[in-house]
Amino acid sequence: MKQTLYEAVGGLPTLEKVHKIFYDKVYAHPWLGQFFRGHDQKIIELRQTQFMGEKFGGDIRYPGMDLELAHRRMYIPPGLFELRQNLLRESLEEAGVAGEHIRRWLRIDSAFHRQIVKKSLAAFEATDLKYERPVVIPDPEENKGL
Repeated sequence: MKQTLYEAVGGLPTLEKVHKIFYDKVYAHPWLGQFFRGHDQKIIELRQTQFMGEKFGGDIRYPGMDLELAHRRMYIPPGLFELRQNLLRESLEEAGVAGEHIRRWLRIDSAFHRQIVKKSLAAFEATDLKYERPVVIPDPEENKGL
């Protein structure tokens, strides 16, 4: 029987370690960090650990909101998702996760791209969010010198 990714990476301790390193980077990032203002980092780390632990085949349950619903009101362009993936790759390497497991981890993580990333700002703005306030945060690097 093939080992689950959860087992292969070392289970809960590894996921917790990776997500601590990762969210330290995310919260410190000038663009990505803005999406998390007002959200307790420890809670975000816990939810991500539960979510990925479940997806990796661990005996762990994610009690949080559906991914698409949780990100519905946020304008997340492809470049922001790519930035997030790069920070995740760095975090996995820093945590000492083996290369073959990093590839599997990133492949599973990338599978949620369609549920999170918006095709364009115009398409996002056309979304009926009912009573939710949209979150659109421009890349601060693109606005330097304006």
